Amino acid sequence: MVQDRGLGSTLSAHPFFKDMDPVALGTIVGCAGNSLFQPGETIFRQGEAADKCYLVREGRIGLEIHVPGRQSGISIETVEAGDIVGWGWITPPYRWSTDAHALETTRVLQLDATCLRRKMEDDRTLGYEIYRRFVPVMASRLAAYRVRIVELAAEPESR
Repeated sequence: MVQDRGLGSTLSAHPFFKDMDPVALGTIVGCAGNSLFQPGETIFRQGEAADKCYLVREGRIGLEIHVPGRQSGISIETVEAGDIVGWGWITPPYRWSTDAHALETTRVLQLDATCLRRKMEDDRTLGYEIYRRFVPVMASRLAAYRVRIVELAAEPESR
């Protein structure tokens, strides 16, 4: 993870951190770095330790879940620039609930989860700001997953 002076402005430019207090952003920047994923590259796997959070800057990431009895995962969502990927790091047991793969060359800001959780614990105002921003993302994604489950249930089974 490479840190540079531009991370603060890059972080503040991402929609997830829009209008966040500059002092809070300065705290978060210490946990941030840039990463690049090539098409087809696995970013994380369902069940593994959720040790990062990803803010998509460019590209697209596909999220899949494994279903017992099916050979391949089921695509449940595609996230793009401006989106955030991964909330498994924010609540115990800190495990990914999906697989994530880069669908094209994808640039992200990655946040180290251990670092961020520690800073949130030390600064409860920062913790509140992070949770306040994550809860709507989580609610929206869960609603979309529910719709996707209904769609899948209505499809003829293909194995």
